[in-house]
Amino acid sequence: MSNKIRVVGLGPGPAEQMTLAAWQALTQAEVLVLRTEHHPCVAELLAQHTPSVLQSCDDLYQQHASFADVYTAIVDRVLALAAVHAEVVYAVPGHPNVGEMTTSQLQQRASAAGVAIEVIGGMSFIEPSFAAVGVDPMDGAQLLDAMILARQHHPMVDVNLPLLLAQVYARWLASDVKLTLLNAYPAGHPVTIVQAAGSAAQSLCTVTLAELDHSDAFDHLTSVYVPPLPPHSSFTALQELVAHLRAPEGCPWDREQTLASLRSDLLDECTELLEAIDADEIEDNRAAICEELGDVLLSAVMLTQIATEEGRFQMGDVVRGVVTKLIRRHPHVFGDVTVSGVDHVLANWDAIKAQEKAAQGVTPGLLDGVPPGLPALEKARKLQSKAAKAGLLDRRALAATEPALAALLGDAPSAERIGAVLWQLVALANLHQVSAEDALRAYTVRYRQDVAAQLSEQA
Repeated sequence: MSNKIRVVGLGPGPAEQMTLAAWQALTQAEVLVLRTEHHPCVAELLAQHTPSVLQSCDDLYQQHASFADVYTAIVDRVLALAAVHAEVVYAVPGHPNVGEMTTSQLQQRASAAGVAIEVIGGMSFIEPSFAAVGVDPMDGAQLLDAMILARQHHPMVDVNLPLLLAQVYARWLASDVKLTLLNAYPAGHPVTIVQAAGSAAQSLCTVTLAELDHSDAFDHLTSVYVPPLPPHSSFTALQELVAHLRAPEGCPWDREQTLASLRSDLLDECTELLEAIDADEIEDNRAAICEELGDVLLSAVMLTQIATEEGRFQMGDVVRGVVTKLIRRHPHVFGDVTVSGVDHVLANWDAIKAQEKAAQGVTPGLLDGVPPGLPALEKARKLQSKAAKAGLLDRRALAATEPALAALLGDAPSAERIGAVLWQLVALANLHQVSAEDALRAYTVRYRQDVAAQLSEQA
């Protein structure tokens, strides 16, 4: 059994960019395994030194359907050679610990087999790639394997920081990357295709995001640089701003706010958003909807910042909680549950919610889950919906109990006609100096009390 495998980084470019330790290891190797012959320094290396045993792993990419299988086969080959030779040098592009899955697998399996591993580093593609686009990563930058981003539906990155996507090796992968990026970046956003960074063949091509996959100029040496969106475009930028407003050097008004004091503001902002959405039914109201969504988001971030300062929870807790809950409540998407349609989805949702309550030691009431602070109309709608699901209310029969209203609405009442009747009811309430909002809210409270009393008697 061999006592050593040396994993050597070739760097991203020609031989003169290689470290001295790497060059010495390669030119003294008697057994040399190349992960790929397609690298700028290989020809020069082999012209200087001919090892006794030389093998490339390029053939394994053709023999296996998945990269995981390719990597396992490469490690198998290296370990097989190590079983019959005193020392094996395994050469990989770039740095062995940057974007090189075979290194970690080889370290694990060699250790289990009692084989020593030495890693001889080299410059990775990261430095020359960022240098090519004029970005100092220490100023804030992100690096991600293109395959990871391509599997996402929304890019899990900060859009206000530069982004480098590595190993965009095929046009189909560039297409998948584009579709994910389009969920956060506009179609006209410029992106730069970086080819063979750090080598004599280095080239840059800037196109719009929409045009990213319009050519076949992709191989294992291709990266894609995505510049940041204009300042203040990220969620973290909003969090920073709110934290600044709440800081000692921030705004006196913002610093005075509490969870309780912002309660009515949150309700107002939600109402204004709903009004903007309603107006969109008449004409394009995207600007107003965008603005009002921002105000609602601001309220949520401000409330979370206050809770953070009080040591109660942080934004990570809020986001993790809702993401975990959504995954748990969508077993037909993230699990092996099969559903027949929307009704089945809703039934599963209610069942899972009941299980969650039971796990918390809570016995839910039939009409629970309606926030008391909702506007009266929305509160009445939710209560009626829950009561109908529980078999406590027949909304069709209820609507038929007032012939006068039925006559006003007609056989097929439209949203506009219902709105007009509600408007008239508010006018009638005002005429008699009654708040329609308070009157309906009070009625919903009495309704819940009546239902609770009836269920208690039945029990």
